[in-house]
Amino acid sequence: MAPGLLDLVHLTTWAVCAVIKLPQLVAVLRAGSAWGLSLSSLLLELAGYLVFLRYQIYYGYPLETYLEYPIIIAQDVILIYCIMHFSGKARRALFYAVIFWGSWYMLTLQKWIIDLAMNLCTFVSAASKLVQLQHLWQNKDSGQASALTWGMSVYTSAARIITTVMTTNDLVVLIRFIIMLILNIWVTATILHYRKTRKTD
Repeated sequence: MAPGLLDLVHLTTWAVCAVIKLPQLVAVLRAGSAWGLSLSSLLLELAGYLVFLRYQIYYGYPLETYLEYPIIIAQDVILIYCIMHFSGKARRALFYAVIFWGSWYMLTLQKWIIDLAMNLCTFVSAASKLVQLQHLWQNKDSGQASALTWGMSVYTSAARIITTVMTTNDLVVLIRFIIMLILNIWVTATILHYRKTRKTD
């Protein structure tokens, strides 16, 4: 039963991640605005995803435990560019691309670098969620923030807790997913709260 459950969790996680940022992209493109979204949050999120992917590859973890990350990263890059475009900051995209590209290679120059980066990755990823929360609280409006995208993030975090326990049992990775689950629930609830508040006004 466990291998069947594991396969199901992997499959559903990949399916969700294949479209995880699409509701957010559609909302931004339809509105022609990135109101409610924090560029800093997305840049931190992207950094966290890149470190996590590099760590998984470096240690030779099974492909099925991180296969969704290249897909999420590609979607994040597109979303970040859209936000920069609608915010009039599209010229900065090349700068960020160079920084992220260089960091990708520097992470594995020494084993201690990737290990340290992975330990910091949880803080970076958590910071990305906290920055988005702060942005929502400050504006008291969810704007174009997609509750569906964040809700799917809740599912994938929960699913990856299961797959981590069943495959690698890496404590650092497990703690990361538990923290991400809690923060994703918090962001989703905040978006829904402000959406409800906006409808009742």
